[in-house]
Amino acid sequence: MTPAVGVVVMAYGTPARPEDIEGYYTHIRRGRPPEPEQLADLTRRYQALGGTSSLARRTADQVAAIAAALEERAPGRFAVALGQKHAAPFVEDGAAALAEQGVGDVVGLVLAPHFSGFSVGVYQGRLAEAVAGHGGRHAGIESWADEPAWLDFTATAVTDALADLPEATKVLFTAHSLPERVLVEDPYPRLLADSARAVARRAGLAPWAGWGLAWQSAGRTPEPWRGPDILQVLRDLADTGRADGVLVCPQGFVTDHLEVGYDLDIEARGVADEVGLAFARTRTVDADPAVMGALADRVVATADAAFGP
Repeated sequence: MTPAVGVVVMAYGTPARPEDIEGYYTHIRRGRPPEPEQLADLTRRYQALGGTSSLARRTADQVAAIAAALEERAPGRFAVALGQKHAAPFVEDGAAALAEQGVGDVVGLVLAPHFSGFSVGVYQGRLAEAVAGHGGRHAGIESWADEPAWLDFTATAVTDALADLPEATKVLFTAHSLPERVLVEDPYPRLLADSARAVARRAGLAPWAGWGLAWQSAGRTPEPWRGPDILQVLRDLADTGRADGVLVCPQGFVTDHLEVGYDLDIEARGVADEVGLAFARTRTVDADPAVMGALADRVVATADAAFGP
């Protein structure tokens, strides 16, 4: 029996093996290979995290958890495929895999809570085009940053981590920075502020005095990227004496990608140590059953609305 609805779970992608790093970043750079010193730096960063395989496995575990949750809710109705932006299987590969199974109606779900036309919008656009090329129909989930299960998970992660930090600890909610030019009239900053506020409320944080927003992992390009950058915020907090510790909550990420494992756990922690701030980082969602189940519920609701129950 052919499943009635396909689901492409989309992610940014990560190199599966060390030898894939150069090709991965060449794809990100639109066909321009990284310079030798850039490649050496990238390889060093992955080595600092123990290699690349665990990062790819985390995404695979999330896809498997969503697929299992969908099968529990609607046995035989959904076929699930992974589609990535910068690594195989690509978004188009996911659409093709479903088409080969005879599935025409496809729901797109991006493993990023907050919509931006520069990120989630690109994923969904690529998927819609690929599905149409196979004669199918596409329905996309644009944002799930208001998902109660995810907000509850994140708030619990915050309160758990705060238990081991000084009383005068500032919680900083971070997300991947984007170029200022693409954020004009883009909802991304507003969605991030809204979800941070909702998590802070659930965690009982003092309004603004107990938490704030910061950006991270800006690209190394001449154009301006959205700030303030997390590293500068850490230095400012130490300079002004407004905090004895910092808890970073990477709300824009759902697993320990390079931007979390290196940019926060190594770089940001290094700056915090340098300026004398206690430092911790909240756990990410990974394949948390409640959150993956909630995402499965969103897929079912989207499919029902777009294609009928």
